[in-house]
Amino acid sequence: MKPIRKAVFPVAGLGTRFLPATKAMPKEMLPIVDRPLIQYAVEEALAAGITELIFITGRNKRAIEDHFDRAPELESDLESKGKIALLNVVRDVLPSHVNCIYTRQSQPLGLGHAVLCAAPIVGNEPFAVLLADDLLDADTPVTRQLVDAAHQHNGSVLATQTIDIQNSFKYGMVAGTAVDARNTRVDRIVEKPAPEDSPSDMAVVGRYVLEPEIFDILRRTQAGVAQEIQLTDAISALLAQRPVFAHRYVGDRYDCGSKEGFFKATVAFGRKYHNLRTD
Repeated sequence: MKPIRKAVFPVAGLGTRFLPATKAMPKEMLPIVDRPLIQYAVEEALAAGITELIFITGRNKRAIEDHFDRAPELESDLESKGKIALLNVVRDVLPSHVNCIYTRQSQPLGLGHAVLCAAPIVGNEPFAVLLADDLLDADTPVTRQLVDAAHQHNGSVLATQTIDIQNSFKYGMVAGTAVDARNTRVDRIVEKPAPEDSPSDMAVVGRYVLEPEIFDILRRTQAGVAQEIQLTDAISALLAQRPVFAHRYVGDRYDCGSKEGFFKATVAFGRKYHNLRTD
């Protein structure tokens, strides 16, 4: 497999579950302690060797672009006041060798359509997809785990975890044949099945490494669940062409698309990384 240098961040969603906070601010900019969700995802990608960040944006997402841009006025103010530690924090949001590219998803047609919007930029090479709503805390960043698995097995790789089967209707669910302790070759994937129809208790979470063949399939994929172009449906079709693996990642997941998960992440990261306590 070619080197994986590019990562796609679908950030065009409206974030309605966090209204009114997200009326004027992208949900991806909601902070977990002192960093927005999107920065955690970007840092995870960088730790996996990614050097090109592709953001699939929508209206009212300018704050994301501003966050990863330089802020000369702020930097000048911090420097003049001798606040060097804060100045370095602001300047170090992105390393100088990393490029940011922004493109619009003109219609809310689903995750599959958002990924397809990146096709002209990604080109004919494998790439990662990171959903900022899923905050994954791991000693070895989960995207790094997927990249390593993709190179080892020469195929696309999906991050998975075992869930209570009663919650299968919230996830893409996969089944297949184990090839080693943490990787399963997928032979079936279903988007949000009822518990009685789920192929297993193995759920896909918001990290993927995909081969470029997925783009041609997405162009032919019809709207599915919720009348959206589902990435899961395209991956199901990809199974006939290329190997796809489910990687049972090592780490902790916080579903920051929900208020409960967002609260848990704030408490956990505050305690673990900032020595914050409530007692």
